[in-house]
Parts: sequence; C-alpha cells; structure tokens
Amino acid sequence: MSAILDLFEARRLTLIAGPCVVEAPDMCLAIAERVRRMCDKRGVSYIFKASYDKANRTSGGSFRGRGMDEGLGVLARVKAEIGVPVLTDVHESAHCATAAEVVDVLQIPAFLCRQTDLLLAAAKTGKAVNVKKGQFVAPEDMKHAVKKVRDGGAKHVALTERGASFGYHNLVVDMRGLVQMRESAQCPVVFDATHSVQRPSAGDGVTGGDRRFAPVLARAAAAVGIDGLFCEVHPDPDKALSDGPNSLTFELLEKTLDQVVAIDRARKETA
Repeated sequence: MSAILDLFEARRLTLIAGPCVVEAPDMCLAIAERVRRMCDKRGVSYIFKASYDKANRTSGGSFRGRGMDEGLGVLARVKAEIGVPVLTDVHESAHCATAAEVVDVLQIPAFLCRQTDLLLAAAKTGKAVNVKKGQFVAPEDMKHAVKKVRDGGAKHVALTERGASFGYHNLVVDMRGLVQMRESAQCPVVFDATHSVQRPSAGDGVTGGDRRFAPVLARAAAAVGIDGLFCEVHPDPDKALSDGPNSLTFELLEKTLDQVVAIDRARKETA
C-alpha cells in the first residue's frame, strides 16, 4: 500500500496511530475511519496500529487483548473496510508468520529489540518491520537490530524512538537520538510521542503517563526531522483498557498533527 512506500521508501511524513490494544471491533473501525479522514485532509499517509496481545503489561491481571485469532480478525476488518495498512506488535517468534498473513507491518516491542530470533522471524515474513528502540539502548546501537532484520531478508525496516529510562518510573527523550539512529542505521526514523510520556509501572501495577506533554515532544521531533509520527489515540482515554494516561483524544491528535505537519513542511522548505 502507498502508506508503506511513503514511510519506508519516499520518507514522506506518515502517521502510525490507533488504540494501544484491540478492544471492541466497532471501536477500532471508528478510530481508523476518523484518523484516516484527519490524514486525508492534511495529505499525510496513515497506518493503523493496535496490538492483538500486550504480553508486557505491568500486572498479570491487566487486560492483554482479545487473543490472536480475534485480534487479527479485527485488524483484517480495519484493513479491508477502512482501506489502510495495519501494524501490530509481535512478542514471540512463533507468532510472526501468522500475524504476517494479516498485517502490513510487524512491530518489535522496545523490551524485545535485542531478541535475535524474534527479529529474524519477523524479517523472514517479508513484511515491513518497525523496531522500537529499547529504553536501555543507545540510539547508535540500534544499527545492530536493523542489520539483523536486513540480514533476515526484510526489505523495509524502521526504527522508533520512545524515550529512555531516566531513573525509576520516568522516561526522557534525547532528540539527538533521532539523528544518530538515521545516520548510523540508514533507515526511516519514527517518533513515538505517546509512549515517550509514559511513567512505567508508576501506577501501582499499571503504567502512568501525562498526555499533555505528547504534543510538546512531537513538535520538537518534527523540528529535528522524522519520517513518521506514532501516537496512541482513543475515544475516551481515561477509560482505555491499556495506556490510557498517555493516549490522545481525537481533538488532541488533530491539533498535534496540524502542528507537526506545519513544522515538517517548514523544515523541508528551509533545508
């Protein structure tokens, strides 16, 4: 699909957005439709994202998703009915081939970015691969993850910045890392504005966050230069089943997108 080529080959600004985890099918379809309209209005390519399983929740009692079969079924509906490419996380090597039957981009979670077998299994599917930078990894060291994916046979691979551990229960974003990842790995770079404002495990068994800072970081990243913007969005973030504190409302996403598009355009015009 064109959005895949826009991000991975043309390096045009692309939005990756959706709920953290697959909840109700109708909700996912409504989110994808509304965000697609936002992007069409602004000439931005769009990839829908949602996880069929969140295997890395803080607490064992937290909602993980609707399971692989049902979750992938919802993603297949989004792809077919809304007409946009879809992205999902994979946590196990054995899941990659099955997920690749539906999705266009396989995403490697930050905690797993050094798991060689998982990276190779994702690459083997032939799908595009988006690798989240580990909170514990230096930006320039992510070139090794990219090499693993390329050696595994993947044509398209991107890196996503999502903050670095800053003591306990906090993350910080070093904007220099966006430049360092692009130069060292020679691949598209995405900025994850919403996971970067997480407060990991800060909510007594759940992850906290502060969504009001996501637009601030997104603007800064756009000024540095990014190929993609990653945001989690939900109709009612305070009731989301995962990552609610850092998920954006539709209104906040729309405002953020306007700002990022304007900054991206100005940066390119004066480059």
